[in-house]
Amino acid sequence: MTQVYLIRHGETEWNVARRIQGQTDSPLTSQGEQQARQAGKRLAQLGITHIIASDLGRTRQTADLIAKYCGVEPVFDPRLRELNMGILEQRLVDSLTAEEEQQRLQILNGNPQGRIPQGETLSELAERMKSALDECVHLPQGSRPLLVSHGIALGSLLGCVVGLPPYAERRLRLRNCSLSLVERQNSPWLAPGWIVEFAGDTQHLVENSLDEIQR
Repeated sequence: MTQVYLIRHGETEWNVARRIQGQTDSPLTSQGEQQARQAGKRLAQLGITHIIASDLGRTRQTADLIAKYCGVEPVFDPRLRELNMGILEQRLVDSLTAEEEQQRLQILNGNPQGRIPQGETLSELAERMKSALDECVHLPQGSRPLLVSHGIALGSLLGCVVGLPPYAERRLRLRNCSLSLVERQNSPWLAPGWIVEFAGDTQHLVENSLDEIQR
């Protein structure tokens, strides 16, 4: 059995401002840094052996803070990046026109062809995220890796693990620095392969954290 922990990055300045990030970057707030430290304390007790993070700045910051508690040097993988949100990146959600809001909703409402102009589809996102997850089975026996990624990216991955199409309606809330666990197993009472043990756990956080672009 292979266990892989998943965590979303800490709160960023743009999360608080309700500005669309995608693959554009925004630094962690002081609250986001504190969330990462709180997560690090919990993860240090779980025996994390590898930290593999998206190469975007906010996940690098989160991974570096967690690593101080786990004694593990992070490595960075662009497959774990957030969904490319094209022309809507850097825009305030409240400033979108009606047409732009419809473009944004295409990645949330179950549209199989949903794509923000100049961005990527959820199917493309899920393919690269699943590739990064599957690679974890090749780590040394007994490894317990942590993947540090993003809200929509992790939601898409978890949805695929439970058998949903990549473009399924978004109904899983993953707050900043929330923790999830997937396992690759062969139980007689579960479908073979990856399963979700838990998702979106925030018990290690002292204060409430944000959902994607939510206050």
